[in-house]
Amino acid sequence: MPSEPQNGGLARRRDVLRVVGSAAFAISASSSAIAHTRNMMASSNIRCDFVLIHGAWHGSWCWEPVREKLETAGHRVLTPTLPGLAERQAELRPDLGLTDHIADVRDLIEREGLSDFVLVGHSYGGMVITGVADALKDRIAHIVYLDAALPKNGESMVSYGAPRSAEALAAGEQAIKGLASDGIAMSPFPASLLGVAQDHPLHDWTERQLTPHPLKTWLDPIVLRNGGPEGLPKTYIHCTEPALAQSQFPWLASQLADDPAWRYATLKTGHEAMITAPRDVAALLIEAADSTLQMGQPL
Repeated sequence: MPSEPQNGGLARRRDVLRVVGSAAFAISASSSAIAHTRNMMASSNIRCDFVLIHGAWHGSWCWEPVREKLETAGHRVLTPTLPGLAERQAELRPDLGLTDHIADVRDLIEREGLSDFVLVGHSYGGMVITGVADALKDRIAHIVYLDAALPKNGESMVSYGAPRSAEALAAGEQAIKGLASDGIAMSPFPASLLGVAQDHPLHDWTERQLTPHPLKTWLDPIVLRNGGPEGLPKTYIHCTEPALAQSQFPWLASQLADDPAWRYATLKTGHEAMITAPRDVAALLIEAADSTLQMGQPL
């Protein structure tokens, strides 16, 4: 299990974030109606399926607090672990890429016969759900990006987001490769850097669970033939306190906050909201499902 890096390791990872997300900046986002959405879990009559996709270094385990809330409200919840991570570490290989992660989730959806479900991605998981939406758009009722990547066709986890020079993108790619000493998998960032403070009761649990992430999945450009999430009811949730340093998420939030094609909400917690604010995350997911029904879409 990974241990807490020494100060030098933590500083190095902060440097990587700074290079990769050099064009990001902080925004002042308006608060979402969390007080209202907390009541949704008790009052909503909707019962639907949720598919929750984790981010880098994580696994199904990170959704446990949210899954409990959603299942208590009567929903069915699927939280697959992506190949090469957590309990699927044995599947790690040098050529494991983004298309493999997308295909794994797509296969799960087809195997389970899911339709009219809510698809959710956190962080790197945004890359995966974008690819899944491109392939299975007619099955998805609502797509939710939880402080997540939102790539355009041809972009990777390294290159999506605010416009940057070719030199900056190349430096970002080299920084990411530097996290994979074996050339295969990137060492985890510490939980505290990802948004679970060291004094949080779940910090040590989170730290123990993090595993190396397949490098190629971050370098592969996504191929979108059907516009990704275009045309779907969609929500972006930005975590603001604190926003993840030197990431592209604040920039995405600034682009989507006033976009009429998107529902937009903020959470006053760190990047790992499914761990630090599971009740609020669950409430916002139920609210997204409710909003789709109110639009006259099936669920």
